[in-house]
Amino acid sequence: MSDEPERMKLGMVLKGYPRISETFISNEIRLLEKMGFDIHIFSMREPRESFTHGSVREIRAGVTYLPESMVAGLPAMVWNTLACMVERPGRFFSGLKLMAKRFRLAPKKHTWLKHWMQACFLVRKAKGMGLAHLHCHFAHTPTTVGMYAAHLEAVPFSFTAHAKDIYTQAPERILDKLDLAKFVVTCTKYNERHLSGIAPANKPVHCVYHGINLKLFDPEGRPLTAEPPYTVMTVARFVPKKGLDTVLKALRILRDRGLDVRYVLAGDGADREKVEDWIHEMNLSDVTEMTGTIAHEQVLEHYRSSDLFVLGCRMAEDGDRDGIPNVVAESMAIGVPVAATDVSGVPELVHHGETGMLCPPDQPETLADNMQHLLTDADLRAKIIPAARQKVLDVFDNEKLIHDLGEIYISHQVPCPGRS
Repeated sequence: MSDEPERMKLGMVLKGYPRISETFISNEIRLLEKMGFDIHIFSMREPRESFTHGSVREIRAGVTYLPESMVAGLPAMVWNTLACMVERPGRFFSGLKLMAKRFRLAPKKHTWLKHWMQACFLVRKAKGMGLAHLHCHFAHTPTTVGMYAAHLEAVPFSFTAHAKDIYTQAPERILDKLDLAKFVVTCTKYNERHLSGIAPANKPVHCVYHGINLKLFDPEGRPLTAEPPYTVMTVARFVPKKGLDTVLKALRILRDRGLDVRYVLAGDGADREKVEDWIHEMNLSDVTEMTGTIAHEQVLEHYRSSDLFVLGCRMAEDGDRDGIPNVVAESMAIGVPVAATDVSGVPELVHHGETGMLCPPDQPETLADNMQHLLTDADLRAKIIPAARQKVLDVFDNEKLIHDLGEIYISHQVPCPGRS
């Protein structure tokens, strides 16, 4: 009789864990555990922030950190790769053929070996866990590692594709993942249409919105009207696709029109110096508060004191674009009206003139018009604010959505040992 445990464990391959910008993933894991899934997390990076969201503390899953560096992690990766070759030579050498095919297409040749060795490390650390299925978040490197590991372990894998991971890699880099995955999940109908259009025939591609924890977003007591000085808020990473330059230009236009506006900008990122320069060049320093990266609990406090949420999303030069930023849904749920751009999946939640205001990207004048209407038109606010909250209640409740996701897993024979 085999000493191996029954295969009941769902492995999650993540780029990093926990990550302050990925509340949706920690919420997903927490709620899947509540459904009865037995989860173990394989993270490709150690945490990079000194704090995390409260929801992470509720997660019971164990975490294995894969070696991140080809320098410090090389001995562990080499040892486990050689051991993997000895223990499962058939799977190892057939996997090398897949890896060699991908190597020919790889834009960064130095990463191909690292991902293979990380997969070997993963399956050896998973020995004795009873791993039944691997699910990977993001269609780029986590799915590459998960795909190799699933081959080595002889278990199925699936992945969730989000935004940048879909559109910034060459189509041929995702086609083999679509072909080999048991099923695919994505977070917008916009993405679902794209992936279904390039996936093999009959490959299941499921749209499941991230959703938010609606219990955290109670608009009770918030007035529908707004009075100057108006507080405008943005939560975003400082990267080109967020269109922060468009937002700042729109704020400058509002000030030139005589509106008394204060701006709260929460977040950080690679373009921080650019953002600071734009604020200075547009003479907005006296009305702008840059909070840096803050915990979700602090973001909630800023929502409660804001009159408007604004985001200027665009498609970046490399194809990167947003899905539906959760911060848009959070603002709508808590009673803060949203002015945004009609990029990617945003119009699936923000319907222009009904649940928010939309304009094309890179049009600061039109964005400023929409912001002004939402700040000063009491009738428009009275119409949009309750309709926006109802829209989120109808389609963005994470408890219902994660239950739907769990049912998708179960329909594809992913074990759920705690399901009643």
